[in-house]
Amino acid sequence: MRIRTTKKAKWYAAALGLTTAGAFVLSAGGASGHGYTDLPISRQKLCQNGTVTNCGNIQWEPQSVEGPKGFPGAGPADGQICSANHTEFGQLNSPTKPDGGAWPTTKVTGGQSYTFRWQFTASHATTDFKYYLTKQGWNANHALTRADLNTTPFLTVPYNNARPPSTLSHSGTIPTGRTGHHVILAVWTIADTANAFYSCADVTF
Repeated sequence: MRIRTTKKAKWYAAALGLTTAGAFVLSAGGASGHGYTDLPISRQKLCQNGTVTNCGNIQWEPQSVEGPKGFPGAGPADGQICSANHTEFGQLNSPTKPDGGAWPTTKVTGGQSYTFRWQFTASHATTDFKYYLTKQGWNANHALTRADLNTTPFLTVPYNNARPPSTLSHSGTIPTGRTGHHVILAVWTIADTANAFYSCADVTF
C-alpha cells in the first residue's frame, strides 16, 4: 500500500508539474505582445520574414516590442528605443542589420501621403498611434536616440480607447526636408496598461 501511495503521489506531482509548466509556457508566450508595422516594413518584420537573418528571438515574435509608454518624455532609454528596452531584441537597435550591411529601406517622398499599416496578434484598448521621423543630418551610425528624432510626431491618430482590428491602416503626409536614409518610429500607446508598442522602419527619401 505504501509503495502504491508513493507511486501515485509521484505521478500526481509529475502531472501537476507538467500542467504548471505548460501553463507557464502559454502565459509567457501570450502575455507580451501584440503588434508591429509592416508598412513601411519594420525591422522586426524584416527579421520575422527572413529578409534579415541572425536576428535572435525577435524573428519568432515581431509583435512583442513592448515597453513603457509616454514617449518621448518617458518610454525606452536612448539607444534602446527600437527594442523598447528588451535586451533579447537588441539586434533591432543596431544601425546595421545583424547579418551585415545596411537595413533594407522603403522608398518614400516628402510631402506625399503614405499608408501606414499595423498588424495585431492581440487587441488592446488604444489611446493613439504616433509617428516620429529622424532629423535631417541625424547620426545614422549609432543606435537611435531622442536627439536623432524630431520629437513632435508628424502624425497622430487618436483611437479613443477603442480596440483595433487585426489589421489597421491609416494615411498621413510624410514630412519634407529630408534626403537619404531615415528612420520612422511608430508608437502604439495602450490605454489600460502602462505600456506601448514600438516599431522602427528604415526609409529612403
